[in-house]
Amino acid sequence: MPRLLAAHLLHIGALYPTPAPVPWAAPVSALAPAASWGSAEHPAGLAKATGRFSTAAATALVATSFIQRAGPRARAMNRLVSALRASAAFARRPASLAEAADAVLAIRRTAWHAPVRTACLEESAAAAFLLATRRLSIVWCHGIAADPVRLHAWVQTVDGDTGAESPSTLAYTPALTIGARHQHHP
Repeated sequence: MPRLLAAHLLHIGALYPTPAPVPWAAPVSALAPAASWGSAEHPAGLAKATGRFSTAAATALVATSFIQRAGPRARAMNRLVSALRASAAFARRPASLAEAADAVLAIRRTAWHAPVRTACLEESAAAAFLLATRRLSIVWCHGIAADPVRLHAWVQTVDGDTGAESPSTLAYTPALTIGARHQHHP
């Protein structure tokens, strides 16, 4: 298996053969970036919570939390991805930008009261579940940005609009997407 991987990496140009071992360049020093757990763009605190509490959003958050904690911690992301894929199958029509943004904002408003972690992963999954209960399709995205490496999860419409997200979401490249892209149902 390692030989196949090495051959593939050589083939795609990710590795380069050298006639003899060469020392690596010294790492570049840089200041450590500020840590972010998904709350950098919408600061936490009950004083900021506005709008109605949503029972449906609370149910979606509880479902997300249950899925993450229902088995070994090492498989939490796998369980969440499987649940997101299953929920995507219930969609009958694409969510509008307003519907997707309303779901995300309802989750965020309700998450202020949650006694568990509700960063971007939990918020986006709960928003996807909430929309699935209304049989609306969106695309759930889990992406990465470099320098420094950061992860982010968000939902977008099937047309790619990210209404309730900040412009900084454009810095992330989706590594995993779940949901129908450009799928329109009657």
